[in-house]
Amino acid sequence: MPNDLHITLFGELRVTSHGVQLPLPASRKARALLAFLVATGRPHRRERLCELLWDLPDDPKAALRWSLSKLRQVVDTPSKPRIVADRERAQFDAGDVDVDFREIHGRLQCDDASLADLERMAGQLDMVFLDGLDGAGTAAFDAWLVSEREDAAMIRTAVLRRLATHTDVDSLTAQKWMRRWREADPDGAEAQEREALPAQQDRRGPGAAPQANGGGNAEANTGAIARANAGADARERKARARSRALWEQKIGFCDVKDGTKIAYATLGSGPPLLKAANWLNHLEFDWASPIWGRGFAAIARYRTFIRYDERGCGLSDWNVADLSFEAFVEDLEAVADRLGLERFPLLGISQGAAVSIEYAVRHPERVSGLILIGSYAAGWRYLTDSEEQARREAVLTLTELGWGTDNPAYRHIFSQTFMPEAPAEDLAWFDDFQRQTTSPRNAVRFQQAFGLIDVRDRLAEVRAPTLVLHAKRDQRIPLEVGRAVAAGIPGARFVPLDSSNHILVESEPAWKDCAEAVGRFLVENGI
Repeated sequence: MPNDLHITLFGELRVTSHGVQLPLPASRKARALLAFLVATGRPHRRERLCELLWDLPDDPKAALRWSLSKLRQVVDTPSKPRIVADRERAQFDAGDVDVDFREIHGRLQCDDASLADLERMAGQLDMVFLDGLDGAGTAAFDAWLVSEREDAAMIRTAVLRRLATHTDVDSLTAQKWMRRWREADPDGAEAQEREALPAQQDRRGPGAAPQANGGGNAEANTGAIARANAGADARERKARARSRALWEQKIGFCDVKDGTKIAYATLGSGPPLLKAANWLNHLEFDWASPIWGRGFAAIARYRTFIRYDERGCGLSDWNVADLSFEAFVEDLEAVADRLGLERFPLLGISQGAAVSIEYAVRHPERVSGLILIGSYAAGWRYLTDSEEQARREAVLTLTELGWGTDNPAYRHIFSQTFMPEAPAEDLAWFDDFQRQTTSPRNAVRFQQAFGLIDVRDRLAEVRAPTLVLHAKRDQRIPLEVGRAVAAGIPGARFVPLDSSNHILVESEPAWKDCAEAVGRFLVENGI
């Protein structure tokens, strides 16, 4: 049974209730806000929404409050508030709303989508995604809109390909869809025609003129079509994987005992694997990362992958009184408890490794294995000399003054030491990612808290099977620091990686070596 409210994102933004179109706010920014919240289907920080839609010297926060109030008048009912917002975040609850964008994504995942379904999708995808909202926000909003339209064009190509190669389509109709597919994707259509031609000629004799797929012997055509589609399917799956993950991951919130709200996300199915938070996380932006995206997707193919944003960053509460190691451990405890995880492997990267170690000691019955990457047991306050500590203090001052500016030089201090061998475009991504992930003040507080970490006396108490991986030339955390972690944990296996990057990037061989070592560890220990 269809829902009472329907939102259309292809063509002009429209909201209908019981078949009647509802009037939207006259403000294009308010309509763009609704479109963004509906299309993304996840919570966003108010700062992020302001950055997307309002330029200074406007009062972005007041404009956002006004827009949310206007949108509530359109989509909320007394029994069902759909604009859900608190002091830090806002989202659209589409649980009981029909959204054309969501419906197309869902139907396209079905390999057995009917011919009628495919034809309806093709008609919808012929329209411009959010037509008329160009320039409604800042350059960041326009960039998002362009990206979404590129994804829509890719989906449209996939639908046209399915129609052109559908075995139930008659010859004339197949030619129509083939022509439209060729216009959208000349290379893909040409490759399919080359693959299909030998099967058609075998059936009709040498020298026969090619005809559109769909006529004649369907069984002979099926193999050729399958071969032609295999490469296109692989390309489309890879290109859609990250945007689909953003749509499919389930984001929730849990409360730590001090009242802090922690955002967590789950994706995939199978045995759980929980990743402790590290510097820095953001459940929305991580999937688009050239650094973590591929690794996260690989885990989610075989397991229920759980991530969370620790306090002070990402979608979790930023305005918190306590930003300390003890609080970081409590964040992890809150997520594991909220999801009812009984026994699971724990992945810790950088300072997340120390958090994982402490959790494993406190809850040995729940941790089936530890995977630690770029780990350290004691922070810079304990392991550096006075000269290095002076440098670190200077960086704290630079961070507070320059973190939130458009100049990436301040954040580049971190990205360059985190990933000295990363491509320039990956460094640029990480520079911008850091700015969107936390505030200047919290960036300083994080560094101060990391300096005070000390779990050296806890290493010998770890009882879970442990794998420690560390880049040989890590400029952030030296190799011997990671080796000391492995030496202190009973039975831990240490794997040095041929890299200079504290955070591995997916384009380097060490990333593959790391992934393979983790896979072997899980299998060998029956985790």
